[in-house]
Amino acid sequence: MNSTVVRLRPQRARVVAWILAAAILVVFTLVATGLKGSTGDGYGTFQRGDQFAMVGLGVLFALGILLFTRLRVEADEKGIRVRNLVGGYDIPWDMVRAIRFNRGTPWASLELRDEDLLPMMALQAADKQYAVDGVRALRALLDASQRQPDAVDVAGDDRT
Repeated sequence: MNSTVVRLRPQRARVVAWILAAAILVVFTLVATGLKGSTGDGYGTFQRGDQFAMVGLGVLFALGILLFTRLRVEADEKGIRVRNLVGGYDIPWDMVRAIRFNRGTPWASLELRDEDLLPMMALQAADKQYAVDGVRALRALLDASQRQPDAVDVAGDDRT
């Protein structure tokens, strides 16, 4: 059997996420260095802890933005593994009906046999040809799995 493995990650979103995370961290650090003295009306003063808290908030926001770098899709002849922002899925090919990437949609999705749609955020329309090539590779793996003589549909019907 063919041992083709397809690994896909978003291209633009990863670059944008790293740039935004760095920018957020720099901005929060600059704001933290400006937190000195009184609050304006003399009701309180900024302390060193306020500065550390501001940098800490910047780190938390940057880490939140970096969640967009964890998106990925990996597929082989057995099935497909999808990792989105929150959660991941390991789905055998016999549960997948089709791979959709319609015009106007931000990313591709798996159409499952139980009528569910599972978004694949790693294949984004912003990546243009890379995403199209990725969808074609995934469809080829899906087609190959459906042509196997021992593949059986969920309902028990042969798919040959």
